[in-house]
Amino acid sequence: MKENEEWQAQEQILTSAKGVGRITATTLLAELPELGKLDRKKIASLVGLAPMNADSGKKKGYRKTKGGRMEVRNVLYMSTLVATRYNPLIQAQYQQLLKRGKVKKVALTACMRKFLTILNAMMRDKVPFRQMGLA
Repeated sequence: MKENEEWQAQEQILTSAKGVGRITATTLLAELPELGKLDRKKIASLVGLAPMNADSGKKKGYRKTKGGRMEVRNVLYMSTLVATRYNPLIQAQYQQLLKRGKVKKVALTACMRKFLTILNAMMRDKVPFRQMGLA
């Protein structure tokens, strides 16, 4: 019974951010139990949102995201897509990246990483989105 209450409290924290619904929150809690326990670089790498370099010798390749947990990445993609419209913080970053000439998919992936970092901090501090001083 206590675990159920803790799960609901964590779900409420996650759903306090605009763009995160019950499905996203449930998937994050079930498929990513490390949320709130790792730093931003490790959690992004675990989900597959960290840019990996493709360098070899003197050749500088493109940075790409790869690997990670597909289920988490899929729900985070849809959640971030919604957040680019309704979450002022993510919307501002997305618009800024587009103005700088980034391709929409690249800008959305960058926003996914930022959104994951925010959700990670919310879970770490056990603070809803509104009380983090971000909204």
